[in-house]
Amino acid sequence: MRKFFSYLLTGVMFLAVACTGGQKKAGTTSEAQDSAKVEEVAADNALTSAEKQEGWTLLFNGQNAEGWRGVNKTVLPGAWKVDQGTLMCQGSGKGEAGADNGGDILYDKKFKNFHLKLDWKIAEGGNSGIFYLGQEVADWPIYKTAPEMQILDNERHPDALLGKDGNRKAGSLYDLIPAKPQNAKPAGEWNNIEIICFKGTVVHKQNGATVVEYHLWTDDWKAMVADSKFPALNENFANVAEEGFIALQDHGDSVFFKNIKIREL
Repeated sequence: MRKFFSYLLTGVMFLAVACTGGQKKAGTTSEAQDSAKVEEVAADNALTSAEKQEGWTLLFNGQNAEGWRGVNKTVLPGAWKVDQGTLMCQGSGKGEAGADNGGDILYDKKFKNFHLKLDWKIAEGGNSGIFYLGQEVADWPIYKTAPEMQILDNERHPDALLGKDGNRKAGSLYDLIPAKPQNAKPAGEWNNIEIICFKGTVVHKQNGATVVEYHLWTDDWKAMVADSKFPALNENFANVAEEGFIALQDHGDSVFFKNIKIREL
């Protein structure tokens, strides 16, 4: 009888060890799969398999500036270049007054309803921006026709102290709606942004948080524009087009972009 219980105990211990070993093996496989997912997401200027299935398109491949040109130009302005996997504007050191060799650039396709993502970083004291729904008008800068998500070194550039309630700080709808919470990272560090535009509803996201939401063409929108600097630049600014270009601003300061991708909605 004792021998029987001895055999039974040995069998139970064997099963316990086998089950534990099986669990460790399953855990190891799961960890390897999680690691593979992290590596896929981390690749710069590339789409993951999930993004491809969802319909995302790269607007910058990290190798060249294919698809980009100057506003009202056929080529890329001299201040812009591809450098170490970034689409960058080389600052003149003279701010806005020193942008003679550059100028704003746009991706040569109009978008209507879309979800845009990109990463940016700005040099110390720098200023730039991302325009959307913009139009090309002869002899006009694109900012006269397009809403702008502000890019700024909030700590050093005086624009952070101008406007109303911080509506010229990074992530804001420039000169119209402040980004709240204000969560931009310091100059020299990468910021991740998203702009979602769908049937007039527009959302700005910055570093994972929704910081701006508004609705084009509404009475609130028209009143807000009327109380800004834009009517003096373009009396029809409130009538933003339903479809337009995505553009990046040359404000005379060094600014870097990567991971520019879009999904049409």
